[in-house]
Amino acid sequence: MPRTIWSGAISFGLVTVPIHVVSATEDHSIHFHRVHLEDMARVRTRKVCELEDREVGSDEIGKGYQLTKDQIVPISDEELRDLPLPTAKAIEIVAFMPQESIDPLRVAEGYYLAPDGQVAGKPYKLLRQALERSSRVAVARYAWSGRERLGLLRVRGEAIVLHAMRWPDEIRDPSELLPPPVELSDEELDGALALMDTMTRDDLDAPEFRDTYTEAVAELIEAKRDHREPPAAPEPAEESGQLVDLMAALQESVSKAKASRGEGGGRADVHEMPAGRAAKKAPARKTTPKKATRRPRKSA
Repeated sequence: MPRTIWSGAISFGLVTVPIHVVSATEDHSIHFHRVHLEDMARVRTRKVCELEDREVGSDEIGKGYQLTKDQIVPISDEELRDLPLPTAKAIEIVAFMPQESIDPLRVAEGYYLAPDGQVAGKPYKLLRQALERSSRVAVARYAWSGRERLGLLRVRGEAIVLHAMRWPDEIRDPSELLPPPVELSDEELDGALALMDTMTRDDLDAPEFRDTYTEAVAELIEAKRDHREPPAAPEPAEESGQLVDLMAALQESVSKAKASRGEGGGRADVHEMPAGRAAKKAPARKTTPKKATRRPRKSA
């Protein structure tokens, strides 16, 4: 059973839905300890007071806001908890909108909202079905971890999911990062569309969507544990140092993508399409979806 992160209620007009929040995701990364290379002993971080030059315990540590170099205002957890916010104990829905109108860059981590108690079942289901039938998402405010946040509520199966959202001023303007203006030919665009067609998938359960980095780290750990040579790194592709012929690169990419799907590796012909017509999608091969398997982790 996932650990409850927060308890409160969804405020939906005059309707209140008691809920508790649990994480919707798990971290399967392999984590390392910091060690002293000379003797492999653990290296730990200790909290030391700069003035007294001594280690301090958790009961001696609090929060402070630095006004100037020599002035710090202490702020207690109780003062933060008692801030006059209507969202302190509620996820307050403030608007509904089409999901496609939300910039994905503003959407962050996700949490499941679970009804808290038998009385919460009916209003929870009411909100879930209303969101599903309207094909909209809810935008809400809530206060967690010392700050007020925006949230997005959406339906996933039979559950309601809360996504943290970034405020508008937290999104950087990309204009300085954009390339200078360039001209693209119709042939180049058609080639890119043909490559997209050969790489189209219906879901993310295909074998190629797996965490190869974690698998490689697990193999490295096992090899060192068994006193074997670690797997050899693949040879990096040689770079010619010449300018890339974009059309030739697209042709070769389409051929390789088709070959990897068993559709024949012959040279792909990219033809210019009549104006106004979309690229015709190649029929996808029917395959049985496979779950990506993960090598069991072993302690180092």
